[in-house]
Amino acid sequence: MNGFEKVIAQYNGEGLHSLNVETIQVNIGLRCNLECGHCHVVSSPRRKEMMDWETMEHVIAAAEKVDAKLIDITGGAPEMHPQFRRFVQTVRGKGFTVLVRTNLTILLEAGYESFPAFFREQTVQLCASLPCYMEENVDAQRGTGVFEDSITALQHLNSYGYGIQPHLPLNLVYNPVGPTLPANQAELERDYREALRSEYGIEFTNLLTIANMPIGRFRSDLKREDQLEGYNQLLRDSFNSATLDGLMCRHQINIGWDGSMYDCDFNLALKLPVEKGLPQHIGDFDPDLFAHRRIVTGNYCFGCTAGSGSSCTGALV
Repeated sequence: MNGFEKVIAQYNGEGLHSLNVETIQVNIGLRCNLECGHCHVVSSPRRKEMMDWETMEHVIAAAEKVDAKLIDITGGAPEMHPQFRRFVQTVRGKGFTVLVRTNLTILLEAGYESFPAFFREQTVQLCASLPCYMEENVDAQRGTGVFEDSITALQHLNSYGYGIQPHLPLNLVYNPVGPTLPANQAELERDYREALRSEYGIEFTNLLTIANMPIGRFRSDLKREDQLEGYNQLLRDSFNSATLDGLMCRHQINIGWDGSMYDCDFNLALKLPVEKGLPQHIGDFDPDLFAHRRIVTGNYCFGCTAGSGSSCTGALV
């Protein structure tokens, strides 16, 4: 047992197991127009990995087998995948709820300007990264000019009803710039709403706070600045057992661009597939085997259980 499992064994007497599969999270490719410092899957304009259509069909079949409540599409910038529109249309045509994780700036690039209209037409839910409401913090983490472009994209999405009409949710994602835990989600949401509304006239649905995981580019930055052990200790010291039931890995399956299956997007980034003995490719998915599987964990999992908890849906408690 790793250090994380030893801690949670004090509460459940064993390792971590899934409770159900309600969400199918699918990373359809690693190509992105940005190269953000906090990106745990190390996306960039140079990445070429993309999911093929046959694998997408396997994803849809798996969603049907579990009657999934949500298909969560991520990347990279998922909009850059040449089969993205077809995939969304097919999934929506089967009646599934679709969430797309967008970096916002892609919506301003040539060839992608029509996506807000497409999203509205398909009634797609949107989750957008905006790690701060201050320009200097966003640009420091995501690149010069990203904040300005993000604001423009948000205003454009508002004009299509996103963040305003109840059936078109637009959630924003906050993550700290440095090696700290997120602030209280409700309080930070109030700050975001006041700042974005007063300065830019922007409306959004909810703010989701997510802790930075000590993996990928963020881990490299921490190590270079001699802050890695201190941050890991902060996560361990901030463990909150009340987060365990809500951990995203216990309610989903994650699928990589090549069809490999993972318990979460962080395990995908670390190339740690589902437990040995289980089918490893989405084409072999068996809902009975995955509903109560043992979750593959590591000490980085303290990032999801620290403080108020962290998941793709924000704070857990």
